[in-house]
Amino acid sequence: MASYIDCVVDTNPMAKEIEKVSHHVNATTTAVVAMQTAVIAAEKEASDHVCEKVNEGFYTMIRSQISQKMAKLQSDVDSLLMQLAQQQKQLGSIRTRMERDYNMLLARYNKLFNSLNQNLKQRVAELDRPTMNFALGEMEHLTNRSKLLTATVPVGQLESVMQSQRILASNAKYQGMRVINNMKDFLADLNEQRELTSSILLSGEAREGLLSIPVVMMESCLDHNGTTVENIVINTTCLNSTTQRSIQNSITAASEGFHWTDVSSKDTETRNEYNKMVASANLPDRVKDLMGILFQSTSYQTLKK
Repeated sequence: MASYIDCVVDTNPMAKEIEKVSHHVNATTTAVVAMQTAVIAAEKEASDHVCEKVNEGFYTMIRSQISQKMAKLQSDVDSLLMQLAQQQKQLGSIRTRMERDYNMLLARYNKLFNSLNQNLKQRVAELDRPTMNFALGEMEHLTNRSKLLTATVPVGQLESVMQSQRILASNAKYQGMRVINNMKDFLADLNEQRELTSSILLSGEAREGLLSIPVVMMESCLDHNGTTVENIVINTTCLNSTTQRSIQNSITAASEGFHWTDVSSKDTETRNEYNKMVASANLPDRVKDLMGILFQSTSYQTLKK
C-alpha cells in the first residue's frame, strides 16, 4: 500500500527568478518592438528612396528619348527646309528663264504676225484693187461732180453757150464711161473669182457611204514562255489619226470573236512575192537558199470567225 510523505517546499526563490526572467522578457519585448519599428521605418525610407530613384531614372530616360527624337526631327526639318530653299531657288531660276524665253518668243511672234498681217493686208488690197479704186477714186469724183461740172455764167452769146454745154456734156460722158469701165472690171473680177471658187470647192454635198479599208492583224510570240503581242497595220492613205484609232478600237473589240487556225498550205501569192523579194535581194546564194528553206519550214495561222 502506497505511503505519502508530507513536506513543505519553499517556492520564493523560484518566483524571484521567474520575476527576473519576466523583467528580461519584457525588456526583450520592448527591444524587439523598437527594433521592428526601426526596421519598418528603415524599409519605408529605403523603399521611398528606391521609388524616388526609379522615378527619377524613368523620367530621365523618357526625357532623353524625347530629346533624341526632337533632335532627329529637328535635323529632318532643317534638311527639308534646306531642300525647299534649294528647290525655291531652282524654281525661281526656271521661272526667270521661262519668262525670258516667253518674252523672246512673244516678241518674235509679234514681229512675225505683224509682218503676216501687213502682207495679207497688201494681198487683200491687191485682190480688191478695182473695188477700192472705185470706192476711193470714182465715188469721190461722183460725189464732187457738182464741183467738176461747174456751169459757166449764163451771160454770153448763143455760140459760146452751146460750146460750153457740149464741153460739159462731153465731160459727163467721159466720167460715165470711166464709171462703166470700172464696174465692168469689177464684175469681170467677181465672175473670175466665182469660177475659181467653184473649181476649188466640191460640187454637191458630201454624202455618206461604205468604204472598204484593208487591215492586217498579226500576233507574234516574243519568248519561249508563250508571251504574245498583237499588231494591227492600217493603210494610212486618206485616213486621219482619229479614223485610224477608231478602226483599231473596233478591230480590238471584235477580235474576241476570232480564233487562229492552222493553214494547211501557204498562199501562192505570198510564196511568189516572197520568192521575188529573195531573188531581188543582194545576198549570197547560200543565204538565199537558207531563207527559202526557213520559209518552207515555217507555219503560220490565220483568223477565222
